[in-house]
Amino acid sequence: MPSLLKERTEAALNPRQEAAAGVKHVSRYRRNAARWFRGTIGILLLAVVWEVAPRAGLVDPYFVSPLSDVIAAWWKLVTTGQLWDHLRASLVRSAAGFSLAIVTAIPLGAAIAWYSPVRQLFTPVLEIFRNTAALAILPVFVLILGIGETSKIAIVVFACFFPVLLSTISGVASVDSQLLRSARVLGLSPVTTFRKVVFPAAVPTIFTGVRIAGAAAVLVLIAAEMIGATAGLGYLINYSQYNFLIPQMYAAILTTSLIGLAINYTLVAIERRLSRWRA
Repeated sequence: MPSLLKERTEAALNPRQEAAAGVKHVSRYRRNAARWFRGTIGILLLAVVWEVAPRAGLVDPYFVSPLSDVIAAWWKLVTTGQLWDHLRASLVRSAAGFSLAIVTAIPLGAAIAWYSPVRQLFTPVLEIFRNTAALAILPVFVLILGIGETSKIAIVVFACFFPVLLSTISGVASVDSQLLRSARVLGLSPVTTFRKVVFPAAVPTIFTGVRIAGAAAVLVLIAAEMIGATAGLGYLINYSQYNFLIPQMYAAILTTSLIGLAINYTLVAIERRLSRWRA
């Protein structure tokens, strides 16, 4: 009899739970739709201001081209193939430097946070370089590595290394002590504890630095390409400015912004996939 009563009670509760879940799903969908709608309205307002302000004489149209002229210049760069050549050069350099920074910074940051002798050995040296601006040290890279691809990739590595390193140290060092005690109670080895407990718990903090590094990979590279390069978006911006190709200059700048957005959203998607255990 009690089991029958329990089954009937569960049967009565299940439709209610399903209805509550459905309402929650619809509410979440509406919130997301409202957020995207407001964001789209904001972008459209910016586009309207960009188009109207130069044509209305609020700003000098020679120095701030209307958005339609910028889009026309961007499309011309696409159809002639110039944009793809410069975009490919910049993406290869930034991707190489960004990848090398992640591959080196995450293991080193984890070792610094996990082992005190490593922390005592590397911290003073890293503090010196961490407070040195990437662009300030660019001439040193050019003198040592030359004006070719190696110096540009090296400056990207330098700019991306420290955000990832510091976020890794912070993430690993701030793991909840309760998790570590639970791992010891379960008899996990230090390697297994780090792989199964510490690193997954530190992923959200690590990705904060990774996203900062993703933006730095593009920004620093653009600046480096302006100083010495024959291809890349930074070179295209500089070349367009010197030759008074103002719409083309804005088209190249707009392309760098779109690349930054794409990198950010890609990293956010990867972070969510690696952090599926979180609520």
